[in-house]
Amino acid sequence: MAQLPPVAPVKVVTDTYHGVSIADPYRYMEDFESDEVRAWVKGQADFADQTLRSIPGRDDLLARIAELDAGAPFTLFGVTRHPCGDLFYFKQLAGENVAKVYRRDDPSGEERLLIDPETFPKSEADQHFTISFYRVSPDASKVLYGFAASGSEKTSLKVFDLATGQDLPDVIDRLEADYAAPCWLPDSESFVYGRRRRIPADAPPTEGYKFTQAFLHTIGEDPEQAEPIFAHGAAGSPPMAEMDFPAVIITPGSAWAVGQIKHGDETDISIYAMPCKSLGSPLAKWIPVCNRVDLVTDFDVRGDEIYLLTARDAPRFQIVRTSLREPNLATAAVVVPRGDYVVHSLAVAKDALYAGVMDGVPSKILRVGFEPNATPTPIALPGNEPSGSVAAARPDMPGAFIRTSSWTRAGRLYRYDADTRELIDTALLPQGKYDAPDWLTSTELMATSHDGVQVPLSVIHRRDLPLNGDNPALLSGYGAYGFTTSPYYDPVQLAWLERGGILAVAHVRGGGAFGKPWHHEGRKLTKPNTWKDFIACAEHLVKAGYTAPHKLAGKGGSAGGILIGRAITERPDLFAAAQISVGCTDMLRFETTMNGPPNVPEFGTVTREDEFRGLLAMSTFHHIQDGVRYPAVLLTHGINDPRVEPWESAKTTARLQAATGSGKPVLFRVDYHSGHGIGSTRRQRQEELADVWSFLLWQLNDTTHPAR
Repeated sequence: MAQLPPVAPVKVVTDTYHGVSIADPYRYMEDFESDEVRAWVKGQADFADQTLRSIPGRDDLLARIAELDAGAPFTLFGVTRHPCGDLFYFKQLAGENVAKVYRRDDPSGEERLLIDPETFPKSEADQHFTISFYRVSPDASKVLYGFAASGSEKTSLKVFDLATGQDLPDVIDRLEADYAAPCWLPDSESFVYGRRRRIPADAPPTEGYKFTQAFLHTIGEDPEQAEPIFAHGAAGSPPMAEMDFPAVIITPGSAWAVGQIKHGDETDISIYAMPCKSLGSPLAKWIPVCNRVDLVTDFDVRGDEIYLLTARDAPRFQIVRTSLREPNLATAAVVVPRGDYVVHSLAVAKDALYAGVMDGVPSKILRVGFEPNATPTPIALPGNEPSGSVAAARPDMPGAFIRTSSWTRAGRLYRYDADTRELIDTALLPQGKYDAPDWLTSTELMATSHDGVQVPLSVIHRRDLPLNGDNPALLSGYGAYGFTTSPYYDPVQLAWLERGGILAVAHVRGGGAFGKPWHHEGRKLTKPNTWKDFIACAEHLVKAGYTAPHKLAGKGGSAGGILIGRAITERPDLFAAAQISVGCTDMLRFETTMNGPPNVPEFGTVTREDEFRGLLAMSTFHHIQDGVRYPAVLLTHGINDPRVEPWESAKTTARLQAATGSGKPVLFRVDYHSGHGIGSTRRQRQEELADVWSFLLWQLNDTTHPAR
């Protein structure tokens, strides 16, 4: 085995931003097509692979993770209820690498496999495909589905014919699946979808997401001849900016199409409406419903009415209702009023509106009937499954499917009966062997941050854990886009917990634990609150006796790479080890990537002096200093990542390896057949988790065998 990873040459490029000179020693690494860069990355990947596989106990840990992952005969998710009575869903057997699409006959319970991505033709041996979404037609005769190869998220669309069991000839590539996944029209012969432009191969990466368009497609027509129906410059469309993402949404039982504009990765959207029958007409005009100043983040439709989740005059959000024929937010009826809880989701069913609310971290569900002056009423969840969310609801069917969860046991999938007002177990989820350990517990704490703000902290561990400061602990966090980590349980976590390890989640600013202000207090110029909150949570774990700095590891991924990267560069003494997963670590150069411009609303732009200084403050790469005793760091990235370029991890690896004075390892784990983690196979996830946890345990000096 090589004794050391390859050393990256230093080739300084200097940029000047608003009078500030910034030296970049590894700018050349941004060219991942360069033979020199490819060779260095391959050398790093090989060294990391050899090192990780040689860690004592790594193979045993992988075997345990695989055993725990196979504890239930299958997993099932993404359920679609259909008025025909049948259910459609993703299902993955314990021994399968990817999920497949099934149909279940409701009266008989007979199940039929519809779409199996493992049968798709491959262009290379290690290639794999995953289904990113499916949509059942109104008459249940067809299924639209999107698929992508090897975690690339380069999504193409096909139409599966249920009568023949074959795909129809229609194929549409360059699908904008994130923001504009297809919706069927009532005729079951046409649908709307979002698509990216075709751009030249030599176009700058920043062109990739510009001027996306929404189209109407009738089965059998040539998509290359289609005219956009909702897009920049399209007939009847409102003005749109280059980084706006337009989508058209069709709701069952409504005669209205809703045009949604997502402004980059900003959470607040603009909404327009148009009768479905007018779609594609050159004379049709979109009716404005709301714009960015209305702070609307989500919506649902019932007939001629639209329900809006808004933070305007309600920092923790409320739900209002207005007409689609004559929308007017000034006179909109308040359906779920603002309160101490955070309203975070909504779903319309035939009998009622179902709203998700958070009071702290767990999520509850309120039911609001459609009768005049209806009062929001909480749905009682099982006591040992304190958190719940609506898994499936539609305005042409009563009730809803509700999925429950907790930190310490697997949840169930229930059907809420609109007549009896009871939860009925669907029995669709099998009880796994490791789904209900009686030796686990969780605690909700509050940590005091640098400015006195109280930050929620969830801690999961064995009931018999001694608070002696000698327990290996892994603290994770995210802190972006207003996203909140709700309680969840994954049996593979037992591989860490059963040996006396602690798992903790810091609900830092930048997330949505306390509504819109909590999000805005951790983005752009206030972004330092994100990693300072994380540091405060780490300090709280130490002060409370859960762990100690030499036993503490931290992790963050994607936008959470800012959190963990800046935490270890600001407080390297507080952590023994860290994982940076597909991390945003060079924020001054992020804007030059395909996914950079859409993220300007969240992080800022170097073209403005104040926001440049904010980006510099949050950029891990630029805060690494020579000679500092940094923790051991494992950076992980998939080469096919379309969201965060792998060169961000490469540059940060090179800088950390050159700078650290601790003698602790800095490894760059590279997966050549994955991307941002979306679309990875079961085995890829198991292998990565075994590598990450064995690395962290190695650095926390914990080589004990699991105490089962």
